[in-house]
Amino acid sequence: MKMRISLFAAALLAFALTACQGEKAPDPVGDAPAAPAGDAMDDPAAPPPLDQPEEDVPPATAADAVAAMGMPAEGAITFEGFGPAAFGADQEQVRMAWGADLGEATPSEPGGCYYLMPQPQPSDGYRLAFMIEGDRFSRIDVRADDIAAPGGGRAGMNADEIEALYPGRVETRPHKYIEGGKYLRIADEAGGEGVLLFATDADGRVTEWRIGVPPQVDYVEGCS
Repeated sequence: MKMRISLFAAALLAFALTACQGEKAPDPVGDAPAAPAGDAMDDPAAPPPLDQPEEDVPPATAADAVAAMGMPAEGAITFEGFGPAAFGADQEQVRMAWGADLGEATPSEPGGCYYLMPQPQPSDGYRLAFMIEGDRFSRIDVRADDIAAPGGGRAGMNADEIEALYPGRVETRPHKYIEGGKYLRIADEAGGEGVLLFATDADGRVTEWRIGVPPQVDYVEGCS
């Protein structure tokens, strides 16, 4: 009798071992069943992959990209100011509008005149500079020939080209330091306070230009 029970128990144990070997419990990490290919793409309700954001992330703006290269976005300079920073804004608003490093310049005295300039500055001098006086943004100075003024004027053009771009609007004044040089002064045709001014050499070639509000736009020596 004891032998029969032992044989029955042995048979039952062998059956249980066989069943366990046939049904291996899945590993919670390594043996998890993979989803059939294409399921996540075909099912619109499926969640996005874990390494992708749930919402679209906008790329860097064009303004940021060109500012990082020391170049303003096309159309950013206007008779009203620079992008969202209007003439009369504070220096922090100018920095935010530029979107890149403008250096750490400060006035020599409270309310004094100084320039914010894109960094790093080129070895041959600045390309573009923002004047701050009385703690307010008042003017933009440009020497680079690849930065256009409102209306299309730029350094390197001659006086006749400027006259053609701004017909009937150019007021000519003699240059303070260059014999034969001129200041070509253009008021905002919309009636705003802004003034655009091109400086030419003795040959009538534009060497630089500036835009801003009086009296700062007419400062011949800038902040000097």
